[in-house]
Amino acid sequence: MTFFEELQKQRWDDHRYYHHNRINQLLHLLSASCFLVSYVLVFFHPAAAALVGWLLAMTLRQTGHFFFEPKSYDEVNKASHDYKESVKVGYNLNRKVVLLSIWALTPGAIYLSPNLLGLLTPAKDMNGFVSNTALVWLFIGLGAVLFRTVHLFKLQGVQSGLVWMTKILTDPFHDIKIYQKAPYYILKGELYDKMEDWYEDLPLDNKSSGSVR
Repeated sequence: MTFFEELQKQRWDDHRYYHHNRINQLLHLLSASCFLVSYVLVFFHPAAAALVGWLLAMTLRQTGHFFFEPKSYDEVNKASHDYKESVKVGYNLNRKVVLLSIWALTPGAIYLSPNLLGLLTPAKDMNGFVSNTALVWLFIGLGAVLFRTVHLFKLQGVQSGLVWMTKILTDPFHDIKIYQKAPYYILKGELYDKMEDWYEDLPLDNKSSGSVR
């Protein structure tokens, strides 16, 4: 596959395996909007960008995955939850638990070691503490993306790693595009996506390469 064909396939697999629930899609829509705000803030106020990205965007996003997305057998794709977790290109739920645990423990680590082993200038007040925490969160987010990208270089090749990184960085734009109608479907009482419309828009080659198993 070319770079863009693989990007489309990764997006399709992520959508069909992990975004059946319309509430999850709505939360991703809200999360994507927050991430776009964070993308702008990072150039002017990195700490604020991290706070918006982690406390709003990531919380909304992962709430949808952990609490609303079904973990039962996937009849649409004929795949078990365990299978989907095993073939997940990016961070599956187990990896997310590790990442979110590191994120959640960060404030405690900075409280116990204000200079974080010499990496930070110790905060003099609460504003400084929040700012230091946010900056560490920012580097955790960037580090998580880079770590998994390099890991994928080894597991699946350089192109797959770069494709995944591109997908992650552009997900907010793509999520707004494909999930903007989620509130409409929820109001209609359709709480689960049958995945039919998006599949019909895929090129034939991507349908076969991303066929259900």
